[in-house]
Amino acid sequence: MSLGSKEDRWEAELRALREELTEMRAEQREMAKAIGELVTTFRTLAAHLGIAAEPYGKKTSTRDVHDLPGFG
Repeated sequence: MSLGSKEDRWEAELRALREELTEMRAEQREMAKAIGELVTTFRTLAAHLGIAAEPYGKKTSTRDVHDLPGFG
């Protein structure tokens, strides 16, 4: 084998890896967008069902905090 053919194979492999990396980054961006949409949907459903209220906040009054039965 000549030195040129080894270098050509390395360059081809690097090119293929760069293309794969570019595709994976694009897929990650799509997944992040989909996860963001899911989070928004679940927050909307939770607020609609009364499970959670927006905005989330820490209760300031200890009077409003009730212990659950069986927990002490």
